[in-house]
Amino acid sequence: MFLTRFRVNTARPGARRLLSSPQVLHAAVMSSFPALLPTDPPPSDGSRVLWRLDHTARAEVMLYVVSPDRPDMTHLVEQAGWPAAASHSAPGWESRPYGPFLDRLTAGDQWAFRLTANPVHHIRRKDNEPTKRTAHITPAHQMGWLLQRQEQCGFRVLEKPDGRRLLPSGTTHTGQPHHGDRYELTVRDKRALSFDKARGVTAVPRKAPVNLVTVTFDGRLEVADPELLRRTLRQGLGKAKAYGCGLLTLAPPGTAG
Repeated sequence: MFLTRFRVNTARPGARRLLSSPQVLHAAVMSSFPALLPTDPPPSDGSRVLWRLDHTARAEVMLYVVSPDRPDMTHLVEQAGWPAAASHSAPGWESRPYGPFLDRLTAGDQWAFRLTANPVHHIRRKDNEPTKRTAHITPAHQMGWLLQRQEQCGFRVLEKPDGRRLLPSGTTHTGQPHHGDRYELTVRDKRALSFDKARGVTAVPRKAPVNLVTVTFDGRLEVADPELLRRTLRQGLGKAKAYGCGLLTLAPPGTAG
């Protein structure tokens, strides 16, 4: 496994095209693996190519990729990087082996984390109709979506000390749980995305666009089950993994995920 970081040069026209559509960026990321064919079965351990865009406080855009194989991002440097500054020793992206970090995860370890996800649930508006996948809209429900999955994903989101809570026991005035006040967890950067799945194909009928609601979670967690957490870091969390969702990253406490 490898963890790769690529800084996007947002001044390039190619970068603006990539950033305009998760489908286009997904295709560019997958093109970083020359030995990976679209018809190849997934690895036996379930690991897959995951990616995420981070918009930093300094107005930078960083692309993070976790993958079973080391990527070659030469084409991304040419389209959306700084090709004139690239060299053999500094090709324009940074890849590091991810396996040693995964192997060191231990129960009880605490980490800062970041996750961009597509929080959804299935609802039925009428008794006689099938359920429909629907996005969670409010931060409280989006946080609840993540908290419901923490145990099966091998981690536990840390709770705030009582002295840092604004509401008694992390509840609202009605006594209902208020996740944002109880946990070391924030939700931000909500995006409603709509894009075409087909990439410039005009010979086939135009399909309905893909519609997604994504949010980014930042917080602190404790490792509960190292093996389950390793699986989550390799396989991703939630839906829409092909479109920049599901990649959970960890960092030392006090830093961004």
